[in-house]
Amino acid sequence: MSGPHKSFPLILASASPRRIELLAQIGIVPDQVLPADIDETPAKTEIPKPHALRLAQGKAEAIARTHKEAFILAADTVVGVGRRILPKSEDEQTARACLELLSGRSHRVFTGVCVIAPDGVIRSRVVETRLKMKRLSDLEMRTYLDSGEWNGKAGGYGIQGLAGAYISQIIGSFTNVVGLPVYETRNLLLGAGYTYG
Repeated sequence: MSGPHKSFPLILASASPRRIELLAQIGIVPDQVLPADIDETPAKTEIPKPHALRLAQGKAEAIARTHKEAFILAADTVVGVGRRILPKSEDEQTARACLELLSGRSHRVFTGVCVIAPDGVIRSRVVETRLKMKRLSDLEMRTYLDSGEWNGKAGGYGIQGLAGAYISQIIGSFTNVVGLPVYETRNLLLGAGYTYG
């Protein structure tokens, strides 16, 4: 199969509203949104970067098994401190533990992006952004926890909300930290033959 695959739909294997918004920002609207239900537990000695890539590929492959005639786009964002993978915050206790670890320290955000073309070719990469969070005061910590913005966020925070005021340095892609590096994602899609616009 070669040339542009105009007739093939794009399926986003993620329910993240932030990823849908970031794609819309660059003029890409998925034909379908089908979240992939895979086990996201890190392997015993797994470190952040390969973990992000494995999950992105796993999500894409899970959807591609039942949707052969489509482009599949999947992504996974992981916050890492050294070799440690920070969890997604599903409760305030987890969010607090993440913020206490990040407060006053540098950390990295990795997003694995995977595109599977209708011809079955898999293209993927990991994008890394380095950040530094200011040392949080008790009041800043309490205010952020009370906001509830941490809910479901990798590493206990979302840069596009209140926590943006706590990030003193960012090196690399901002959209990567939000959940999808748009420059690299567009290049992967175009490289796979996806056309839009």
